Amino acid sequence: MFFFLSLVGSQVFVFLPVAHMTKKKEPFKKRAHYSLSQRTKMNCSSPVSTAVQWYTIMQCARINFYLIPAALLTTSTLLLDSLLLFCILRNSSLRQETRYLLLGNTFLADALFLLINLVKVSSNALDIEIPYICCQAIIFTTVTTFCSSVQTVTLMVIDTFAAVRWPLHYNKILPHSRIIKIIGFVWAFNALVSMVLLLVTELSNDSRPESLKVCVVLIALACVKQLQFVLQVYYNGWVVVCSVLVVYCYIRLYNVTKSSGIWSSRYSRARQTLLVHSLMLVMYFAPCLVFTVQLAKFDRLNKDVNVWLNTMNLTVLMLLPRACSPYLYGLRNRLYVYLTYKSYLSAQNHTQIFFLTQNSY
Repeated sequence: MFFFLSLVGSQVFVFLPVAHMTKKKEPFKKRAHYSLSQRTKMNCSSPVSTAVQWYTIMQCARINFYLIPAALLTTSTLLLDSLLLFCILRNSSLRQETRYLLLGNTFLADALFLLINLVKVSSNALDIEIPYICCQAIIFTTVTTFCSSVQTVTLMVIDTFAAVRWPLHYNKILPHSRIIKIIGFVWAFNALVSMVLLLVTELSNDSRPESLKVCVVLIALACVKQLQFVLQVYYNGWVVVCSVLVVYCYIRLYNVTKSSGIWSSRYSRARQTLLVHSLMLVMYFAPCLVFTVQLAKFDRLNKDVNVWLNTMNLTVLMLLPRACSPYLYGLRNRLYVYLTYKSYLSAQNHTQIFFLTQNSY
């Protein structure tokens, strides 16, 4: 019994100092872990240093493989957008209709955005240093075309609502000349906002580098601390306004047309059109929300998370709606398919083609 007590006492005596030592080391471990997590935050001290960190993470994480599907998706979408836009511009009857003017403007904005986005993503992945002036021009074009395409999609919903709600006064409410002015105002307004952003970023930067390791819109805007709150209010406000307008138009369209019987069938064309438009609008607005969240939490997010989210947003989320829009907006229309087919066969009178294809609606 005495031997057992002495053995237990020795074990207690031995283990007590060890436990005491581990308790002293715990705060040190916590402090070390905290400092490590602080080092992994994206600290935007200057656009040049942040661009170098961004490129290093891209190379270590091997994110360059996303360039392959992005290039294939962008190439196929550019071909379809160019073909459908050519059909609209070539046919005089389509150019007189407001819905096709808005659709053509959407294809134009998407094509320009995809082209600039492919150049930007490719140069970032292939270690091609971009001159500072060229990066500023890329940022200006990217912001202008992206906002123009999203706002034009919203205008398409409003145009459909006006055509169904006031069919007899539709030509007076939205004539051809007024739609052209609205489209011009959309481009001019977004170009002005992009120009103001570039001027503010230029004035806020202490030094002007000759070239940048990567050209990322998120870095350029996040490094301007004075614009953080204004940008969040502006972009979030536009998303809320466009979403409210779209939801209101769809609810009113359903209330106006529910007595006509077009919603009776489960697989009716009206239900398919509503589903298609809803899906497209969600896909158009989702990248905006991701971008605004990243802009608001740029300094708090992990470096790897920032790079991964931005890469996925540029190569997947922003490309999906633009890849689907030629089919969902254009090729679902039988008139579009007919005109596209005829444009490769012969150059006939497009007025007769438009008259013959009215029965397909």
